[in-house]
Amino acid sequence: MLATPETGLVGVGVLFVLLVMGVPIGAALGLVGIGGLVLVLGFEPALIKSGVVVGGTLSRYELGTLPLLMLMAHILLSSNASRDLFDAAAKLIGHRRGGLAYASIGGCAAFGTISGSSLATAATIGLVALPEMRQRGYSDALATGTVAAGATLGQSVPPSGALIVFGIIAEQSIGKLFTASLVPGALQALFYAVVVFVVTRLRPLAAPAAERSGWPERLAALGRIWDMLALIALVIGGIALGWFSPSEASAVGVTGALAIAALRRRLNRTMLYRAFEETLRTAGMILLIIVGALVFSVFVSVTGLAEAVGQSVTGLGLGTVPTLILIAVLLLVLGSVLDGLALMLLTTPILLPIVTHMGMSAIWFGIFITRAMEIGFVHPPLGMNLYVIQGVAKDVSITRIFKGVLPFLASDLVHLFLLILFPVMALWLPGWLGQ
Repeated sequence: MLATPETGLVGVGVLFVLLVMGVPIGAALGLVGIGGLVLVLGFEPALIKSGVVVGGTLSRYELGTLPLLMLMAHILLSSNASRDLFDAAAKLIGHRRGGLAYASIGGCAAFGTISGSSLATAATIGLVALPEMRQRGYSDALATGTVAAGATLGQSVPPSGALIVFGIIAEQSIGKLFTASLVPGALQALFYAVVVFVVTRLRPLAAPAAERSGWPERLAALGRIWDMLALIALVIGGIALGWFSPSEASAVGVTGALAIAALRRRLNRTMLYRAFEETLRTAGMILLIIVGALVFSVFVSVTGLAEAVGQSVTGLGLGTVPTLILIAVLLLVLGSVLDGLALMLLTTPILLPIVTHMGMSAIWFGIFITRAMEIGFVHPPLGMNLYVIQGVAKDVSITRIFKGVLPFLASDLVHLFLLILFPVMALWLPGWLGQ
């Protein structure tokens, strides 16, 4: 009988090797999942079970949320969203010491609500903010560290692509996950602002003060982004208040983005073709990953690996908080060598049963694992955001960028620890709204 936890563990090991070898994550998950099911159940039962999973997944109504939100993001990108958002933030607070760093964090948070991607936020805000900061005398370490860390807000705030993927594979409400992410996301941005404040007080030359913009310039900058802010508020607020489901909200977002592009006179056939092309390419890749992850999780479930790991962990008798800290350490170690999405899809089938067995909410775990995944984006040695930033600022060494992100990484660890100690950070708002 091969349906044993040991078989599941071998499958996880094979998957890890494939990922390290550079096999695309969706293909690796699917191959290990189907191969494992064939080994455990036999050829025909494995194909039937995999077919049921694939068909059931691709026919789910909420799966349309992801490509629609991506389409909204690509349409708004063509309307100069990133530059306008950063420019407005810089006009409002750029005159203060470290003001452009604060503006970068605010710009990352605002752009994250449009893109839902850390890497896209790092690349786009980096192209806009880094030249401005470096031109005004900001240290390379502070400038690059701020944008690299701030870009992780792209997954912290709705419409987070990571939360959508988690909601699908864990069968949780995407709307509730979005609402639960708002308070932790706001606190994360606040922590980053505190880091900038401390760094600029300890090293004033790292971020010289700039000239104050007049109110006419500020109002003009705000006037260029009011439409995007209104659309963001409508989409996120509509989900939180229950006006419409995430899928309906994404359709509203696309309609609003088309209207904004038309008002800005950027709506044309070429722009639409590019937006659809990018959306289909990215959405197709993510759908393959989701399907592969679900087949892999069926394999893990059949082997009993998740239950065995859960019994081993609970058998240690550590208590809830120490167990969650142990899980956090495991996620951070794996996140140093695995892509964030790979980390989530590999560990969710194994760790979610452990967390729910301890009485923790699956919604809380979605916020928790997404937060741990984000830290992997700025955690050596992988730190994908850091390499994206180096691609933007090619003359800054990766060592310098790592040094600049360290204070933000410390605040990330504190934030993750607080999320463990006070789960209400994620659960209060959905409960208050009656979700």
